[in-house]
Amino acid sequence: MALFSQTSQQGFQALLWKCRMFWPVSRCQQLFAVSFSIPNREKVSYFSFMTSSSTALPADTKGTDVFPTKKRSEIDYEEEKGWNEETKEVSEGKLRFSSSVGAPKKRLTGQVLSRHRFTKVQPPEKPLQAEEWNRLRESFQSPEVFEEVMFNSMVRCNSSIDVAKSLLTHVAKSNGDIAYNLLVKYLALCVQQGQTSEIRDVYDIMKMRFRILEGGAYNLLIRGMSNSDQWRMALTLLEEVKKIMTPSRTNYESCIKAASRHQEMNLAFELYHEMLAKDLVPTLDVLQALFEFSRGMEGAELQKELFGILLYLRDNQIYPHKTFMRSIKLWFESIPGGNWRGQLTNIKDRQCPVCNHQLEDSDLTEEEYNNLKERIIRDVIHGTDTFRKTSPQEFEAFQTFVENRLPFDIVIDGLNVSHIKPRRMQCENLFDAVNCLAKENTRLLVLGRKHMLINSSNWKREIMKEMQNKADFFFAENISEDDAFLLYATLRSGKHCKFVTRDFLRDHKACLSDSLTRHLFRKWQRGHQIVFSPSAEGKHINFLPAFNYDCVVQTTGDTWHIPYKDSFEEKYSYRVPRKWLCIQQKR
Repeated sequence: MALFSQTSQQGFQALLWKCRMFWPVSRCQQLFAVSFSIPNREKVSYFSFMTSSSTALPADTKGTDVFPTKKRSEIDYEEEKGWNEETKEVSEGKLRFSSSVGAPKKRLTGQVLSRHRFTKVQPPEKPLQAEEWNRLRESFQSPEVFEEVMFNSMVRCNSSIDVAKSLLTHVAKSNGDIAYNLLVKYLALCVQQGQTSEIRDVYDIMKMRFRILEGGAYNLLIRGMSNSDQWRMALTLLEEVKKIMTPSRTNYESCIKAASRHQEMNLAFELYHEMLAKDLVPTLDVLQALFEFSRGMEGAELQKELFGILLYLRDNQIYPHKTFMRSIKLWFESIPGGNWRGQLTNIKDRQCPVCNHQLEDSDLTEEEYNNLKERIIRDVIHGTDTFRKTSPQEFEAFQTFVENRLPFDIVIDGLNVSHIKPRRMQCENLFDAVNCLAKENTRLLVLGRKHMLINSSNWKREIMKEMQNKADFFFAENISEDDAFLLYATLRSGKHCKFVTRDFLRDHKACLSDSLTRHLFRKWQRGHQIVFSPSAEGKHINFLPAFNYDCVVQTTGDTWHIPYKDSFEEKYSYRVPRKWLCIQQKR
């Protein structure tokens, strides 16, 4: 590893000898002395130092395993984030370490660094000598965290590797010790710049110094190696991670993308299925990569795997964004001899205007509807924490209220709808919604809160009275959870009843104990949730009617219909797309 020049190395080795780092030292029993040489990929140089064992587990020369089983949350790095987030967190010192075998139960430097105090520290543009680093450190407002802050800035500014090396040299010479977290930050810089040789060398050093690395280091190592021509090293690292912790989604996806890039699709899908078996949710990015790199490849098994991804999107109500959709379209059209053609379209009724196929009906059968109603009332309304936020007496009063007024055509989450346009009075938003929906003798139920009855800047008494002439209102306590009220009233009103809320109701789906019921809940929701749509001039509230067809990926064998969104949405949305990709196989 070319961290130090041959000329400076001789002095460094002498310093290590004076510090007696080639055998255990009494001044710091917990530190393990290390001296080793690592051949660079181009030339041989020597890097000898010791790292602080307060941040990771020291190498166990006897090979004994004292690493206990830990919960994933205690070991993992901030690993479910994208590369930009991950690099930012490395630079800010947000590394989590196992609390086992003397490792601290804390985030590195969290108690030392104020994360915003040093954001404008500018790293030098060229390597510095020891005296220059000393002068910088002495002039720094908090010298005790100088190296930490400087490395943060180097990662943020993507500084030259040589500048980072010169700081590590200075730290090693000054302290006879390089802290683990500084090594990880240097590693982050190497990964950021695709410095494969340096990544390999840092790994060799860390493995000789530490028996077990933590999740953050492995995330960086696997990401760095998977993006290189030595990508198979990432697979070795993944196997290493499996022995000590559950690999992260980032670990798997880096390896899947690497295998896909090199056309090793069997390996990519093997890793994909292994990831799913560990209940790790794949990102759309990795799913897109599998389609992208399978383009033009033959094989019935490969087609089956990719069709399986489309069915995964269907089962989980996932809508690809436009770029992912294009990758799907291009893959279909590239299948040798497949004769598939894709076309973008809007579907307003159940019939696709491109191929004339009828989409699946969104209605549940009578049996499905009754089973779903029973399960929601049992598992969601009575089987969850509903009564933490509302009393049984209040809910019983609500049930009586509903039973005496059934059936309703539309149930409105009043408080939710009142926030549609934040710059308007809440009662005006709700008033517009009621006026928009109260047509042709439609029976409305508005679920409100008692504070709406108190005259205030957001709730005008005269407007509330006018609304109550057009709809039934039930006013719950201000702390009550109204989703249970919404579901109960809608389901009790019958299959025709729709509901209005901007909530995606994910928590309630999660309360349902089996996948079939969760699927029915989503299907019912897609066909019954009325969606808010702003008017062109932004002055009025419009609502898009609930679909009479099911808005999920669907196939007839020789056709596929895939709903998609224009842009990526990180979080689930209550909105379902109106745009479709129609793919048909020409015979």
